[in-house]
Amino acid sequence: MASDAEIARQFEARPIKEIADKLGVEDQDLLPYGASIAKVHLRALGRPRKAPGPNKLILVSAITPTPAGEGKTTTSIGLAQAFTKLGESVCL
Repeated sequence: MASDAEIARQFEARPIKEIADKLGVEDQDLLPYGASIAKVHLRALGRPRKAPGPNKLILVSAITPTPAGEGKTTTSIGLAQAFTKLGESVCL
C-alpha cells in the first residue's frame, strides 16, 4: 500500500487562480498563499457569483483543542468526502 506522501506526489496541484475562476471567485476576493493555496475574503459570500447553481457554506469551528485527528481539518475533509460520495460538487 502506498504511503500518503507517495499518493500526494502522484498529483500536481492546479493553480489556485484556475480554481477560483471556475468557482466564480473574483480576483479582489482571493488572498493567495503561493500558487496553489488561497483564502477567500468573507465579503465574497454576499456578492452575486458568476458560477451557476445554488451554493452552500459549512463553517467548521471550535473553541477548545482536541487530541490529534479530531479537529477542524479532519471534520472538513470527512464532510467533503461524504458529499463527494453522494455525488455533490465540493470545494474544500
